[in-house]
Amino acid sequence: MAEEESHKVEPEVPAAEPPFASAPDVAEVKSVIRPQVTEETPEDSKALAVVEKVADPVSEEKPSGGSTDRDIILARVETEKRMSLIKAWEENEKSKAEHKAQKKVSAIGSWENAKQAEVEAELKKVEEKLERKKAEYAEKMKNKIALIHKEAEEKRAMVEAKRGEELLKAEEVAAKYRASGLAPKKLLGWFGG
Repeated sequence: MAEEESHKVEPEVPAAEPPFASAPDVAEVKSVIRPQVTEETPEDSKALAVVEKVADPVSEEKPSGGSTDRDIILARVETEKRMSLIKAWEENEKSKAEHKAQKKVSAIGSWENAKQAEVEAELKKVEEKLERKKAEYAEKMKNKIALIHKEAEEKRAMVEAKRGEELLKAEEVAAKYRASGLAPKKLLGWFGG
């Protein structure tokens, strides 16, 4: 019965109060214990009556255990107080751990974003450098093509000039042969022997 009651009763104690402060007033014990009972069974009402008798100094009946019952109740209250403080401490530690983890996760996210931005900036620089090199290389290739075209034009011009010279020479030799009445000794290998 005492164990059932200790599980049901949870006094509301401020966290700043040390666990073994001065003993609470009997009226405080009564106010702490009484509102916490949720479902009364016949055994609970007997226990409550005993607690009220012990807690109420004005009561005309003397409790049957005297200070022993009071000590048990005070010990239970102290235990519950201590358990409440432990629970508050545990919640505080869990909250701190959660906050610390969230802070670290946030820092990791910031670090990741900074590194990504750094890599993207580096990639952009490399791409720009490659674009410049590509443009320079394209310009060099265009210049080479222009030089090749210029050389080809020069060679064509030289071939045309030589052809023109050979045509003039052939015309002059043909004119000589006409003037002299002689035939050329070789006819380009077509007719000769």
